[in-house]
Amino acid sequence: MKKLLIILHDLSAGGAEKMMARLASALVDAGNDVTLLMLTGGGLHAAHLDPRVKKVELHSPRTVRAVPALARFLRANRFDAQLAALTHVNVVAIVAALLSGTLARLHVSERNAFSHDKHVNPDFMVRLAYLVAPLLYRLIPNPVICVSQGVAQDLINTTIARRQDVTIADNPVLDDDFRNKQPERPSHRWLLKKSGRVIVAVGRLAPQKGFDTLISAFASLPDANIRLIIFGEGTLREQLQNLARTLGVADRVDLPGYTNDPLAEVAAADCFVLSSRFEGSPNALVEALSTGTPVVSTRCPHGPQDILIGGLVAPLVAVDDPVALAQAIALQLSTSRDLQRQSRINAAARFMNACAVETYLAALLRRPSP
Repeated sequence: MKKLLIILHDLSAGGAEKMMARLASALVDAGNDVTLLMLTGGGLHAAHLDPRVKKVELHSPRTVRAVPALARFLRANRFDAQLAALTHVNVVAIVAALLSGTLARLHVSERNAFSHDKHVNPDFMVRLAYLVAPLLYRLIPNPVICVSQGVAQDLINTTIARRQDVTIADNPVLDDDFRNKQPERPSHRWLLKKSGRVIVAVGRLAPQKGFDTLISAFASLPDANIRLIIFGEGTLREQLQNLARTLGVADRVDLPGYTNDPLAEVAAADCFVLSSRFEGSPNALVEALSTGTPVVSTRCPHGPQDILIGGLVAPLVAVDDPVALAQAIALQLSTSRDLQRQSRINAAARFMNACAVETYLAALLRRPSP
């Protein structure tokens, strides 16, 4: 049994937070003693954390101010490996590990395309973290764990990071028995009682997700009975609703907010769409594939091309191209739902907990890659 630590800012509704909570549980299933430490604390996924995972909250008012408390914790509790996630948390963890003498056991991870993600958060301290992180990644003893080959290559191409400074581990997106589980009933009224075909998308209502392109593509579909549901919260809600009104489809587009069970909603849909401008390794796409529901994705950097095997599993279209996106959606809706269903499910299987945990343990404990 190995003693492992995961370091996050909190367990809010983001994809990285969800994946780290899942990883903690999967590492416990694999026979390890796991602690999940939050620099601030709380968040939506805290209530769903496996009870076997030890939870520590430092209650720091800001991530950067958690350095002293984190250093004291690392000094008092020796772990076989420590894993931090998200760039600004990585920087805090590196400084704290250096102060506590535990740098040799620290591993950091990048969850998104660094060259794109660094422009998202305008906070000065976050921008500063993105500025210094690549230099620190050159200096720390362990390679940065990236969620996809594309994320790793982006870090190499756009920063001073070298090939030897990165390694790859898959996200633990799916339960090991996902093939045997029947989806729960959806919660959305359009999916519970369908009067026509329904397209579903899932993600933060933020520019990265490209939902403006999706709504534009949806508005150009010839069938006026098709509906679109976008599950998620974010700052662009009003802007997206205004766009739907301008395009005359407001009565057929719904933004109901966050959903506790996206798999249930996607499984009941006729098509899932990932319209992102950039990603790291899109978990929502993997979840959608696992249900067997037809999918369409942009060829965004990074992840979809790898997950969809270059378009063999499902259509890939250019980013910010509503015409191409509409054509791909129309093709999927006009094709038998069972066509390539098994291929979609098989593509998702790579991201089962047991498979992903082995890639993480190989990185954290310097084991041979599985």
